[in-house]
Parts: sequence; C-alpha cells; structure tokens
Amino acid sequence: MANQNVTDCTIIGGGPAGLYAAFYAGMRDLSVRIIEVKEKLGGKLHFYPEKRIWDIGGMPPTLGADVMSYLMDQGKTFSPEINLNKKVTRINKINAQLFKVTSLNGEEFFSRSVIIATGGGIVSPKKLQANQGQLFNQPNVHYTINRLNDFKDRNVVIVGGGNSAIDWANELKEYAGSLHLIHRSDTFRAHESQLRQLKESSVHIHSYTSIEDMELDEKRESVQSITVKNSQTDQTYRLDCDDLIVNIGFEAEPNFHQEKEANLLLKDDYYIQGNSQTQTSVEGMYAVGDIVDYEGKVRLIAGAFNDAVNAVNQVKNHLNPESALPTVMSSFHKELQNRVHDSNSDN
Repeated sequence: MANQNVTDCTIIGGGPAGLYAAFYAGMRDLSVRIIEVKEKLGGKLHFYPEKRIWDIGGMPPTLGADVMSYLMDQGKTFSPEINLNKKVTRINKINAQLFKVTSLNGEEFFSRSVIIATGGGIVSPKKLQANQGQLFNQPNVHYTINRLNDFKDRNVVIVGGGNSAIDWANELKEYAGSLHLIHRSDTFRAHESQLRQLKESSVHIHSYTSIEDMELDEKRESVQSITVKNSQTDQTYRLDCDDLIVNIGFEAEPNFHQEKEANLLLKDDYYIQGNSQTQTSVEGMYAVGDIVDYEGKVRLIAGAFNDAVNAVNQVKNHLNPESALPTVMSSFHKELQNRVHDSNSDN
C-alpha cells in the first residue's frame, strides 16, 4: 500500500535528533514525514523518565520525561506527517530526488530525501547474568527507573560503569537507605564532574567486581542478596539487596540501514559512516544523532541537534541548489513571530 503524499523529506526515527530535524525542516519550509517504530515519539528518553538531563544549552537540569515532552511539542510545530508503529525494512533510491521507504507491513512512503535518525536502533536493555548463568528477571531487578521515590530507604545495588549508571547513583543517593555501585573495572565512562560527585558521596563503589550468585527470598520471587567477587583479590562477599538496578547497555536488532541494498558505507558494521555535514555514501540520504559516525562526532543530545540542522540544510540545498541561506534563525522566522504575536494578543 503506497502513501501517495510525496514529502520533501522522510525522517526515520522520532527521538531527539529526528524531532529537532522535523522542527528545523519546518523552519526551512520543507514538508516532512516522521516514521517511528514505537507507539510513541521520544526515542531512548523513554528509558530515563526521571533521569536529569544536564547537557542541553540554556536549559537547567531537566527530567528526561520533560525533555521528551518539550521535544515532541517542538517537533510538531510545523505539523509534520507522523507515522507510529512502523518498522522500516528497506529504502530504495528511485532517482536523484525520489526515495521509497518500505515498512514491515508493506506500506510505501515516498520523499525527495531521507534523514536517518534511528539512534542506537531498535533497542532493549541488556539483561544481567550472574557468573553462574542465572538471568536476572525478578520484579525487584530494574532495567529502567520510572520513579526515584520507589527506592526511598531501600538497600539498592546498581550494576554498570557508564554515564547512565553514574547519573542514577548520584540521583538515588538522596533516596536510598544504602547504595552500592558495582563495576567490573576501575575505568568509568562518565563525565568527570559526575564521577567526582559520586566519589565524594556516601555511595559504596566496588571496582573490579562482578556478581557471582544471587539469593532469592523464601517465595523464590525476588532477589534479597547477591554474592560479588573482586577480580583483583578473588575476595567474595555478600550484599543485601532490596532492589537491583542494571545499566550495562543495550542490545540492538538488525536494522534496515545494514542491508546491502541500502548502499550505505558503515563503520563497525553498524554506524553509518558520514561526515560533519551528515552526508552519507548515498546522495540525498543523511544520518543524524547516534547512528552516524564521523571525525569529531559528539554523542550528546546537543550534538544531535547540530546534526539535525546540518542535515536539513543539506536537504534544502539538495532539493534547491539556489537556496543560498545557510541557516534560518527563529527570531527572523515570520510564521513563528506571528505565533508569538498572536499569543501575546490573546493575553
């Protein structure tokens, strides 16, 4: 079944990069379609509703749920066509300015350009396994956090050593009765200021440590303690555990951009090899956010916003080489200023 509406651009992915690209494409007077595999826009921010996002310029530390809401509102500013629950399986370039995007159920979408904003792809949190092979799926094992207050006065253990694990530890130290952080090495992949804050707190940090075994309660339903082992000393010891929070990364499903017929140059068989202008090996197809790799790439939301602007400007130039204006500022955008004027008039 074909969608007969040919848009200037199809954006695949409705996370931060895709939503900001949709907004800025409207600024450049481009018609836009967003295709998102999930039932909601927002991308990976859904995994971090109560995590504070610190690194967006001009915005105070803001909960992930609120950042997601702001981005969705902004992305809808110019009324893009939005398609949810659509898994893209194939992109075909028909001619220099026409692409066909096909979904899993056979729907076809046509546009003059494509921006790929799929982030880490279709992901789910990696499940934790103890060294004895047990899989941690008990109800008090958490792979995301919805409410910080759920952990108030409880014995909490966090497993992980990346930014998210460190951020969660810093957030939860004000709530938990006791808090332990377990990491298999002593090298943490986190911002220095957040790591310093953690090390200066009362959180117990267990480096070179992994989970050996777990003990369940009498009903065999919940984890009540874990046995951990230090790989440097071979020491094993037990930690009481009311809640176990696991943040050891994500697992991604195979994605359409990895298919040979997509003709995209990849790095490490996954990331789309591009450049700082977000151009890919296929003219008219651009990649933004975490899915693209190039020299100097910044894997932050702020970097995704920059990618989005560059991609939209490339689309505009691709479709209309005479469009000399490299960027459009909101303060000079007539439609946005009219909205501000109308809003002020209503007040």
